[in-house]
Amino acid sequence: MEQQEYATGAARTAGGRSDGRTGGAGRGTTDAVLVVRASAPRPVPGAAPTTGVDAPQGPGPAPAACPDRPESDAPTGSPSPSAEVLSPDPGLLRLARWFAEADPRTADDLCAASLGLYPARHFGAPTEPVAAGPAATEVSWWHGPTAHTPAPPRAREPRAAGGLRRARRDAAALPVVLSGAKPGQPGRHRKPERSRGPAVVPQDRSAAATAAERRIAARLLVAHPLVTASGPHADGFPLIRRHRDWLAERFDTLLGYRLVVGPWHARLHKAGLGPGAARRLEHPVTGAPFTPGGYAQLALALALLVDAPEQLPLDRLLAAMKAADPGTGPAARPGDCPDLVMALAVLADWQVLGDLPAELSADLPAEPSDPAAVLTVDRELARAVPVGPPALADDAADLIRRAAEAEPGTAVRRRLAETPVVLAADLPEDQRAWLRDHGRTGPAALADFLGLESELRAEGVALLDPAEELTDLALPGTDTAAQAALLLVERLVEEVRPLPGETTGPDVPVPDALIDGVLGDIADEYGLPAGWHRGYLADRTALRRDALDLLHRMGLITPAPRGTRPPGWLLRAPAARYAPAPDLVPAPGTGRHSRRDPDITIPAPAAPAAPRAGQPA
Repeated sequence: MEQQEYATGAARTAGGRSDGRTGGAGRGTTDAVLVVRASAPRPVPGAAPTTGVDAPQGPGPAPAACPDRPESDAPTGSPSPSAEVLSPDPGLLRLARWFAEADPRTADDLCAASLGLYPARHFGAPTEPVAAGPAATEVSWWHGPTAHTPAPPRAREPRAAGGLRRARRDAAALPVVLSGAKPGQPGRHRKPERSRGPAVVPQDRSAAATAAERRIAARLLVAHPLVTASGPHADGFPLIRRHRDWLAERFDTLLGYRLVVGPWHARLHKAGLGPGAARRLEHPVTGAPFTPGGYAQLALALALLVDAPEQLPLDRLLAAMKAADPGTGPAARPGDCPDLVMALAVLADWQVLGDLPAELSADLPAEPSDPAAVLTVDRELARAVPVGPPALADDAADLIRRAAEAEPGTAVRRRLAETPVVLAADLPEDQRAWLRDHGRTGPAALADFLGLESELRAEGVALLDPAEELTDLALPGTDTAAQAALLLVERLVEEVRPLPGETTGPDVPVPDALIDGVLGDIADEYGLPAGWHRGYLADRTALRRDALDLLHRMGLITPAPRGTRPPGWLLRAPAARYAPAPDLVPAPGTGRHSRRDPDITIPAPAAPAAPRAGQPA
């Protein structure tokens, strides 16, 4: 390995903290590294040399060559970049093979561990408040306050595509925020941020503005770990650069994440979430999920782009991918390889590639690609994408495990920051003990950093975002699958919720027949009046699949353990927050299947009267 690196002029990029002790995505993870070839530094016109967190900490990949330099300025006798042989990065090439051999669920976990570009995911609607104190952690989600909305689903204004809405702010505390809104006007649909302390006095105006800017920048990075100066979130990039030192320190202290801020991009190196995290990469336009083959094409393309020329012919990239790994390489035409089309689309969405040819912008191009098409490559961004490469891992499972390793407090805070809910039953013993000892102070510090609210229950903790911005999935949502999922989970909770006093864990089994029956009733009752998609109404199997998938990704249901017969689903305790509040003292029913109150004595029926004379007995 060392001889190979010496022969190719490779440099090791530590995936972790700047002290070089750890790797993966930040402090507390293992020391996996990425092997990339060094190149000349990229000068920035009129800018001073970058220092501190502006440059990668520790040994790392050098920035790409300056794109403004014309080809004619190259030294005499040097080969043209277009004539250079594309050589794949060995670590990313190995990753591509692991992707190709993985099953879909393992491929999703491997993507989160090796790229770390997943967004945060949180519940939005808060439940009714619970009295503060130790009693708050004794209330169960099954029987506690709910966030149920009794109104039937109805169409709402769709959320802006691509991430966070404009930051909500207190006009008195924040006179100026670079968000694109008109100066001095918060917007008629913007609610001011609820104050968490005493009213801001004029002398604290600057301090409040600074705190709000830092929170906006932190939320943007958690939602979008790769932010560029010319991308869709460019208005927040100046805030990240302005507070980069403070953000780098807080991310490292609370989450063990490494933040790298350069002149043109900011990269938050997130850690993996471990196996079964239900995080997957999707096509940026169609939303189609990546397959193991799509992940393999993405890693293989990155393996070549980290050292590719800035102007790269498409046919040359395809030939290099085929030569680098014939087992996962694409076909001669991108139209014959949908996985390659998805990989190039997401690379263009990350701005690693410039504008794609028209036939590559569609989901499944029908026309053959132009062999003379030229791709614009940003090598600096290509090198910023991988965070947990497999240089020291034995296989895919080992990489997933290594990327999620951290000290107990850091590991729990990562789960709180990235996932909708953290249940104590899902944690190993050391992390469960930390959550039990720091159940109030630990989540509170993270909630204040990201502008979230803590919801503590007997089963675990959830950090809520009432603004419904810091999440990639919305529940309640506006589309058919989201509306059906919300109604489904509401009725399932009413059917299988344990009674008070029953000894049960955070999960309750749900029969498949109950899911089918409830979903059928919901579709018949709400489908046409609510304007649901006719394709779902005609294909109930697809409606069931997508509704259950959304509930699973939000942590409200989970598949039954492997080997369970028959296989099915388990309803999780946080699902009860979307159901009506339980009637803990129901009125005694009169039906033959209803429960009777033991304190109510039902008199025995009176004996029939004796028949009168002349009447039949």
